[in-house]
Amino acid sequence: MVTYGFLSTYPPTQCGLATFSAALMRHLADPTAGEHCGVIPVVDAPVPHSRHDTTVRLVNGQAVSALRATDALNGYDVMIFQHEYGVYGGTDGEDVLDVLAGVEIPIVAVLHTVLASPTPHQRSVLQQVIDESAAVVVLSHTAERALLDGYLIDAERISVIPHGAVTPTGPRGRRADGGSPRILTWGLIGPGKGIEWAIAALGHLHDLHPAVRYLVAGQTHPKVLAEQGETYRAALRGQAETLGVADQVEFDSTYREIEPLTALVRDADLILLPYDSTEQATSGVLVEAIAARRPVIATDFPHARELLAGGAGIVVPHRDPAAMAGAIRRVLTEPGLSESMTARCGDLAPALGWDTVADSYRTLARTLLDTRTGQKVAL
Repeated sequence: MVTYGFLSTYPPTQCGLATFSAALMRHLADPTAGEHCGVIPVVDAPVPHSRHDTTVRLVNGQAVSALRATDALNGYDVMIFQHEYGVYGGTDGEDVLDVLAGVEIPIVAVLHTVLASPTPHQRSVLQQVIDESAAVVVLSHTAERALLDGYLIDAERISVIPHGAVTPTGPRGRRADGGSPRILTWGLIGPGKGIEWAIAALGHLHDLHPAVRYLVAGQTHPKVLAEQGETYRAALRGQAETLGVADQVEFDSTYREIEPLTALVRDADLILLPYDSTEQATSGVLVEAIAARRPVIATDFPHARELLAGGAGIVVPHRDPAAMAGAIRRVLTEPGLSESMTARCGDLAPALGWDTVADSYRTLARTLLDTRTGQKVAL
């Protein structure tokens, strides 16, 4: 019997960490084997709740909630902690260190961001996270290298476990919109997503028939919405109008759960990740695209280079609409290319499935408990 206590954002919060934690918990819990998961959700403000709601939450900026979170986490066997700088209170999320310092059970820190060039304070915070943790999980070999190069940590304390994704099987269904190729970008929308470069690329593809259709699916990131409203999305619409491709670009702000989102991804002919970031060591969207067996075009960020090197996709320079358009043209017109990319995605997909990923966390947790107690944990 093993119980897992998660510290992370969690639904109904809509962000990548929340979705990740919910999926991992769902696949890690196995009541028949005595395995249970609980979560301490991280929130920015107190959540209205009924007197019957006993949920313990970590409210950023509230010291008393940190004490409650610590006490609750100590009631589990293993803590699985999702780390991102912007999720926790204080400068670079430093407030979470108070929670970690009081946790007495083995801590597994899942590092979703390992910056190649952190600020001194970011480096200090992450080093303290590492020091408080019994094991550290990174989601790519690129992140592992950055960790070994930039921080004090023994290699044997690091585990590389992929992000995790739904891995659908069986043939794709027929779309209702006929033969127009559909390109898809999805996720929380905001500056840095690079969608402006993708729209500019469409301007180089006027000769393709039937015309390419580009679907941008996802809500505006909550923090972007609070600070800038829909300025970015409005600018993208204006750009499409100016370039004469407005009828080819669709914005869908529907929030989708895992299953509908997977169906949307499977429906696309090509996944486009036009991100501006040159340091992104982990991309859940990239993993989900490969797991859904869809050809990918991505800008030249580290995780894309790592996963697409074997032929599952094409990597293009950042902020280069002409190069992006050339790659799109190749995938849509070059005989056999899309099929070979799909086949390579299929080779990679099994290792990315949530069941496989959850098994890796399960093995890691039991190893930590074995080491701590000197006894075998019942399988």
